[in-house]
Amino acid sequence: MPKRFRQKENTYDKTLLGLTLLLTVVGLIAVTDVSAPLALSRFGDAYFFVKQQAIWAILGIVGLVVGYKVPYSFWKKMSGLIFIGLIVLLVAVLIPGIGTKVLGARRWIFLGFFSIQPSEIAKLVLAMFLARLVEEKYSWWYFLGSIGLVAGLVMMQPDLGTTIVIASIGLIQLFVAGMPIIYLAGSAIASTVLAGILILTSDYRKDRLLTFLGVTDDPLGTSYHIRQILLALGSGGLFGVGLGQSRQKHLFLPETATDSVFAVLGEELGFVGASLIIVALSYFVYKIMKIAIKAPDTYSKVFVAGIAAWIGGQIFLNLASMLALAPLTGIPLPFFSYGGSSLTMVLFAVGIVLNVSKYAKE
Repeated sequence: MPKRFRQKENTYDKTLLGLTLLLTVVGLIAVTDVSAPLALSRFGDAYFFVKQQAIWAILGIVGLVVGYKVPYSFWKKMSGLIFIGLIVLLVAVLIPGIGTKVLGARRWIFLGFFSIQPSEIAKLVLAMFLARLVEEKYSWWYFLGSIGLVAGLVMMQPDLGTTIVIASIGLIQLFVAGMPIIYLAGSAIASTVLAGILILTSDYRKDRLLTFLGVTDDPLGTSYHIRQILLALGSGGLFGVGLGQSRQKHLFLPETATDSVFAVLGEELGFVGASLIIVALSYFVYKIMKIAIKAPDTYSKVFVAGIAAWIGGQIFLNLASMLALAPLTGIPLPFFSYGGSSLTMVLFAVGIVLNVSKYAKE
């Protein structure tokens, strides 16, 4: 580590750590509240989901500590091998008998008592690997090829929402790395056109787009989910109906514990409470971006910028779909949505960001 950064090795961004722990605890409370009716209906245990989430939160905290303790330069050295391992996982999840198909998507690998979702791991690993390509000044085609390979494998699951997040990570990192604007714009346009083709060639995704555009009106079919979301948010008013008092979570609103958690929170906490959640998440991403700006070298700057793009893009996509500003994508809300792989990877990533913050430039 350069000499001028060594004097800061004993410090880290305490505000980011405190905010991370606060969001983790509040997220567990939200999962407890929002998932209870669904858990009771499916498993006969109102606390089934939060018990699972608490285990993952503990593992995530362990990952945070590991990410903080291990020098970030280690991930640069290991990123090539880790990237190869990621590709193996993304291919394996597509193989029947290894990957498990749920609700038409093959996104999980079950390993005894728990499962992993390789697409959640892909977000951090891609940011890690692309940062190394930037540091070692590889040709732009290596970047685009790596992004295309990961995005293509995720899209085959299929998972358009995560594919969009992965593309966003790559584009933001390429921007930070100084890719010429004309190439960056061309990549963005090509990604948008490809996404449009993928949407129009899938009846399920096309129905969601047409519902968003208001072309179709099927209140008990394709429009049901977004109508229930808007009903929940509208019922919240200014201050909400009260914590734990949501009516929509009692099996009226689909995916309450995962994609639609913000809708229930908006109903219970109202506009004021929902706004506080948005402010807290926005400030969380801002703190990561600030660390990226002050990062000590190119690798750490591009890596942390990729982490900010991943978490920030995921927050934006989830909230935009809940507020009917974008089609429903099935993207979880960091910290608040039920999902072990997502929470664990976010906490691990925060640990790495905290390690970088120890060497931040003044």
